[in-house]
Parts: sequence; structure tokens; C-alpha cells
Amino acid sequence: MTAKTAKTAKPAPATKASRAATPDYLRKILTAKVYDVAQETELTYAHALSARTGNAVWFKREDTQPVFSFKLRGAYNKMASLTPDELKRGVIAASAGNHAQGVALSAARLQCKAIIAMPTTTPQVKIDAVRERGGDWVKIVLHGESYSDAYQHAAELEQKHKLTFIHPFDDPEVIAGQGTIAMEILRQHPGPIHAIFVAIGGGGLISGVAAYVKAVRPEIKVIGVQTFDSDAMKRSVEAGKRIELKDVGLFADGTAVKLVGKETFRITRELVDEIILVDTDEICAGLKDVFQDTRSILEPSGALAVAGLKRYAEREKLKGEQLVAIACGANMNFDRLRFVAERAEVGEAREAVFAVTIPEERGSFKRFCEQVGTRSVTEFNYRIADQGVAHIFVGVQIASRAESDKIAANFRRHGFDTLDLSNNELAKQHIRYMVGGRSPLAHDELLFRFEFPERPGALMKFLSSMSPNWNISLFHYRNQGADASNILVGIQVPKNEKRAFRDFLSTLGYVHWDETDNPVYKLFLS
Repeated sequence: MTAKTAKTAKPAPATKASRAATPDYLRKILTAKVYDVAQETELTYAHALSARTGNAVWFKREDTQPVFSFKLRGAYNKMASLTPDELKRGVIAASAGNHAQGVALSAARLQCKAIIAMPTTTPQVKIDAVRERGGDWVKIVLHGESYSDAYQHAAELEQKHKLTFIHPFDDPEVIAGQGTIAMEILRQHPGPIHAIFVAIGGGGLISGVAAYVKAVRPEIKVIGVQTFDSDAMKRSVEAGKRIELKDVGLFADGTAVKLVGKETFRITRELVDEIILVDTDEICAGLKDVFQDTRSILEPSGALAVAGLKRYAEREKLKGEQLVAIACGANMNFDRLRFVAERAEVGEAREAVFAVTIPEERGSFKRFCEQVGTRSVTEFNYRIADQGVAHIFVGVQIASRAESDKIAANFRRHGFDTLDLSNNELAKQHIRYMVGGRSPLAHDELLFRFEFPERPGALMKFLSSMSPNWNISLFHYRNQGADASNILVGIQVPKNEKRAFRDFLSTLGYVHWDETDNPVYKLFLS
């Protein structure tokens, strides 16, 4: 996959009035009060990753903060800036993750009452963590099924009780708190640095980092990293205005933000050098990289910067440069590690996955194996299904991304039709576990991939809303221990009911993809 970037647009010249209204972030960062609760985290040299990339790679270890995330810095700095009257009235926040823990710990330290609105779907482990951090100073209010529902309820409570809202990213004091990370990096690494890589969700972290770095060491590149399915900041920078996403991916849930902040957009557009997009497999590979060098396990968003660093170094063919990635969080759901382990090899370009068609005749299987040669086979799925040809799903260990193309070309040169599935999401999530699942009875079948929120009743909602005329002809569900599950469904819909089926999809409310024309479906299932 080619690394994609978003060069920041050149902002319009600042007027005298706008300059006066712009916060002095250098002063704010230098005077931030984060160290009442946060600690100066280590800048760790990544020996293994440095050797593999040919550059000196450093991890800024925000995963070692008391709440296992950088969010504590901004939350506390904002709350510490409040007046005594504001602290007495109390604060409110909406979060189901790291920000909630930061607010809770800050409230306990400042002895300030805090209400934290969380969706009813929040895992109990996160609710318990917030309660543990805040003790009697924190009241948790569960409302709605999504962050948006909880946020709206928090806004209502803010007005009703005259509380101060602690925004997770779009606030100058929060931004300044996060900016202290950059101050520490430059103090800990006084020599040349080519680039600092920063995960972007709402933009608070990269805004603080860029504000400090560009004021003190403007020659250092500040590079943001987002996922392909949660790229609100990249799209906004390209458009020159904030763009709200309709849906966001949930694997890297800590950075799954539909709309970035006004202030964070302004700073990012002005100061950030570029934004790189990475996919789920690259994040999984980044998680593995950090584990191999530190024996620590980050959360997916925490490894975003590492994944972006690797893509950038490969794209630019960097050698001998000093590169820093901010490991920004480690609130990992343990059950997700099954998924991470499966996908890390593809993300690291150590495995290529192919669909290969061979003649269903004696000797063809041996001829195909001869072309695989001495390479290590990571996966091999086959089932006889046709008198003329056989379709094989095979995984092969590789040394670089370029090797995947060479292997596919070699298969084709020897008469084996080949599809490279290494970047095919349907193949990696479902088909590899379902090879051979054909049926002559599956007429009028449509194939859809759905992303379901992992909560009680979601599946029954889907099934009960379907027309009784539509038969489920295929169903594949794997719970990866995440906030959402991917489900593959084959549905038999008569041709005269296609319009009703489209209406059903539009009202269902779940993210979905039509995979009926996906070539891997045609090879193995249709």
C-alpha cells in the first residue's frame, strides 16, 4: 500500500486582531501545571526497530503515565487553571476512555466534584477504572448508546448545574498540557531530530506538540498519523475547513473522532508538516514492534505514531535519521490481542496472502508447490469444488512489500491465475476462515459485511428488522474483544425486492459494505 499524505495548506495571513486573540502557547506550555499529577516520561531507544529501519527510533513513553495515557496532562492543566469558584461548582466531561480517567484523577487531586457522562455501552472495566481514579469526587452518569449521546447529555448537565466542561482536545489549556510532551522530548534529545510522529484524533496532542516544536526547533518535522477510516483532520486540512465524517473506524477507538476541534484544526493546518494514513494491519505491526523493544503493550491508537513512522521512513528511504514516535496510550482490551497477533505479520509486510487458481488435475498441485519453493507457508486453505479448477487460499512469508508482487508475477508466469489479497479486508477478516463454503442453493444471494457495535441486542435488532422473505444464506461472526464486531452475511433477496432491501440498509444504522462483486467472494463462496 502506498503511504498517503496530506500537506498542510498555507493559512491566510494573520490580522492584528487575530494575532491578539491567538493564545501564547509557548508561554502556556512552559508554565503548565501538569507535573502535580503527571510524570516526565522516558524517551526509550528502540533497538530492534532502529536496526530494522536503519534509523535511530525513539519511543516517548506516555503509556507509562498513572492513567496509561497522555490525556492526564491536558485534563489536569485545564482544571488547575479554573478559579476557586469554578472548582467549587464542579466540572463535567463526556468520555468512555482515557480522557475520563484523566479528569477523574485530576478531580481527586484538586478535590473538585466531577460528573463524567459515559455511554451505557461502555465496558465495565473502563467504568471501574474511572471510579477508581476519582473515588468519591467523581459521579459517573451512563446515558445513551454512543459518545454523541453522552456528550449531548453532558452539555445539558453543564447548563443545568453551571458546571465547567472539560473538553478532551479543543481547549487552549488542554492543548498546552499536551504540549509539555514536546518540551520533554527536546530536553531529553538535544541533538538533531528529523521528525516527531503524533497520533491524531481530535487534534489536541499534535496541536500542543507542533506549537512547542515550531516555536523552539522549527526545523524538526511534526507529522500526524491517522487511520484510513478515521481521517477527519486530513480531510479537513485538504478541504481548508473542518469536515465531519459520517462514520469512523472503531479499531483505533482512541482516535476515532468524526469532527476535529476548531482550534486544533487551526493549529494543525498552520504548523503540522503532513499527515500520513495507515491501516489496521500497520497498527498491529506497530503494536508488535513496541512489544518487542519494550515488552509493553500499547492500545491501537497508542501505536499509530509508530506505524506512521515506519511508513514515512520506507517512503522517504531514510537512513541514519533520528525519529521520535509518541506512544500515547496503553489502555488495551486484552482480548484484542488475538486480532493483533493475526494481523501483525501482514502489516509488517512479513506475510502475503494470495488466491491462486490451479487446474484440477494430477500433478498441478505439485507444480504449484514447486513455485512456492523454500518460502515459509503461513496459511494454506483448499477444498475441492469444481471438476475443472481448484482455488487455493495461501499465505506466504515475505521479506518486503515488493516481494509480494514478484511472487504473484511468478505464479502467473507458470500458468496459475493469482490475486494478491494482502490488502483485501474481506479476505483477511472472513474468507480465510471460510474457504470452500459454496452452495448451489444460494440463488439471489447478496453478500454484505457489517460492523456491529458489540452490545447486547445488536444482532437481534438486525435480524428482527429483516423481511421474512429474505433468507440468510451465509453468516460469519468473530468477536475480537473490541467495541465492534465484523459480521459477514449472505442474504437471498429476490430481484423484485432489491429496492426494499436498499431501504432496509439505509434505516438499519450500521456501517456496511456491499461485497457481492468482490472477486474473492466470487472465487470462494458464490
